[in-house]
Amino acid sequence: MIEQESAAVPLEATCFVNRELSWLKFNRRVLEEAEDLANPLCERLNFAAIFQSNLDEFYMVRVGALMDTVHMGVTDDKTGMTSEEQVNEVLKETRTLLTQRDDICKGLLKELAGQGVELCRFHELSDKLQSMLEKYFTSNVMPLLSPQIIGRKQPFPFLRNKEIYAVARLRTKSGGGERMGIVPCGGGVLRRLVPVPGEGQRFVPVEELVAGFLPKIFAHYKVEGAVLIRLLRSADIHLEDASDQMDDLASDGYRKSMEKMIRRRKRLRPVKLDYQGKLTDTVRDSLCACLGLSKKHMFASEIPLDLSFFGAVRDILRDKPELFYPRRVPQNSPNVDPAQPMTDQIRRRDIMLSYPYESVRPMLRLLQEAGQDPEVVSIKMTLYRVAHNSKVVEALVDAAENGKEVVALVELRARFDEENNIGWSRVLERAGCRVIYGLDGLKVHSKLLLITRKNGEQVEYITQIGTGNYNEDTVRLYTDYALMTADQTVGADAAHVFNALSMGEVLEESRELMVAPACLRPKIMALIDREIQAAKAGETAYLGFKLNGLTDKVLMEKFIEASQAGVEIDLVVRGVCCLIGGVPGLTDHIRVVSIVGRYLEHARIYIFGVGDRRQVYISSADFMTRNTTRRVEVAAPVRDAALRTHLEEMFRLELADTAKGRLQQPDGSYIRREGEPFNSQEYFCDQAYGGAWAVDGAETAQAPAQKEEPPITRPDDKPSARKGGFWGRLFGREQG
Repeated sequence: MIEQESAAVPLEATCFVNRELSWLKFNRRVLEEAEDLANPLCERLNFAAIFQSNLDEFYMVRVGALMDTVHMGVTDDKTGMTSEEQVNEVLKETRTLLTQRDDICKGLLKELAGQGVELCRFHELSDKLQSMLEKYFTSNVMPLLSPQIIGRKQPFPFLRNKEIYAVARLRTKSGGGERMGIVPCGGGVLRRLVPVPGEGQRFVPVEELVAGFLPKIFAHYKVEGAVLIRLLRSADIHLEDASDQMDDLASDGYRKSMEKMIRRRKRLRPVKLDYQGKLTDTVRDSLCACLGLSKKHMFASEIPLDLSFFGAVRDILRDKPELFYPRRVPQNSPNVDPAQPMTDQIRRRDIMLSYPYESVRPMLRLLQEAGQDPEVVSIKMTLYRVAHNSKVVEALVDAAENGKEVVALVELRARFDEENNIGWSRVLERAGCRVIYGLDGLKVHSKLLLITRKNGEQVEYITQIGTGNYNEDTVRLYTDYALMTADQTVGADAAHVFNALSMGEVLEESRELMVAPACLRPKIMALIDREIQAAKAGETAYLGFKLNGLTDKVLMEKFIEASQAGVEIDLVVRGVCCLIGGVPGLTDHIRVVSIVGRYLEHARIYIFGVGDRRQVYISSADFMTRNTTRRVEVAAPVRDAALRTHLEEMFRLELADTAKGRLQQPDGSYIRREGEPFNSQEYFCDQAYGGAWAVDGAETAQAPAQKEEPPITRPDDKPSARKGGFWGRLFGREQG
């Protein structure tokens, strides 16, 4: 659903930017990485493909939802824009972005040719090469095609989402009326890149091959023109409604209801059509009429319509490491002894893993050991997105087969992962796990693992709280944190969360954890108010947040209030940010930074106060309305002083990133900083490789911990400009 409601636009609206337009600004930052010559060529190809994948999903989800509300009279509560105004602005900005994309991708293709990999246009090949390719087409492509001519007895076919079609303008050879022919160009069946005979790595996209041989396909007609098209359909179905159709959510009926709704999504309304080639007015009008799509939703492309083939190109060039980022692999945490049980180590002190710089193995080992531990009576876990070959699910299955009580909350409504999660829910049930599916109208997005042990009359909790999914694939690509603790108050709160979920309820009160939807935003607001009061009393006041998105108007208005009171606020927001910092008189004390780099910034950190007031949390929740009011989310306090300082310093270094960090301007635009480049992600990789994250008391620590907790400041310097730095202060080491 679109997060909108009818509302008057307040004065503070000058501090707000529309969510959809903010998202397009974020995707522009992704596209800029495809243009940045500081990135190796194959990584720039990857960013171009990510840009397109992002834009596809944006149109399917966000624009599809907006189009459904155009006639409902709703407005954006932050900017006052109607749904129609938002759609029109999105279409306008998209056209500008796609022009930029075409220019960048044409440059990338030229660079590829310089590396010996050339993407050819079929019509530009010699007659001899076209004749040789015709043999391949006749044997390997044409038998798999399903062409159709549109007429009274052959209605316009259903065009599948994201697939490429060749559309031909046909006329009978006797000179009759014009007809339209449509040919699917593969749909995953055909090889996308067809080798061009001869020397070197030369390819032609299969859709161009199909378009080139349309006269052969429609042999009884004269082909007067052709265009390639690719359609996007809305994905805006409300999967949470599936629960309303079932009385027994634990039954297989819920899964079947979900599967039915997923099938419905594949046939939803068109929202965008891209085309390559000359699109005549006649064909355009026919497509618009048949698809129910406005002309303004059609976009010309000067490059191939689907950039996913860049992945195959990257594979061809794997023998040229200089075209890729230097190889980096997650390192073993220096704070974990592989020879000792995880539970024993966690009892001695909290352990936190920083992905992808550190390996996920200790968390997996904790789960696997729990399944074998005779004192463990239950394992409870929330699963939002898991790997296709999930070691997490494998460990839960093993634990259930060993007689442990295993409760898995599988969120079937994780968008575009529904089918994967449905499959895993069946696997877990067959193994004897108790599978629950969350709450009506609320997605369970928390990353929570609770292990309950019983030794005699003693009950003990081991809890793991994370910012990212239990997915062994994405932990190598996303920056996230995983905290493992034996704090019994935290464990008791986690137990209350699982008990509430099992009974279909939300947690109304908690002691240590912040738990949405009932007791996350109120606690955050109270802590912000505390800083406001400190600032009004003349004390130094500070707030820092690292998020993926910021759209919650209630929290943004509180930030404005805090800024006006003199609270210094730092925001590291990767994606959508509807708040504009630096607006005179309103957000003077708010600084917004966005980092788009090698790894996807996914972690959430909340920092409140300075000195004795300092409190630090990690969380699964962004400050988006869906997270704070319509999801079950968990934020956990980081109590260990060294771990807290570690998080604070990572946050400070991200603020100082001049290589991949962009600084938001008072007009809402983002600029790169000047000066010597400092890449925070590469720096963290170096630290992990150097084992610099060992803490005092850890089994493999090499140096004493710094006892004094340094305050967070707001410098723009980088570690190389500071002798010793955090790692030296905390562990007595000089920086490398």
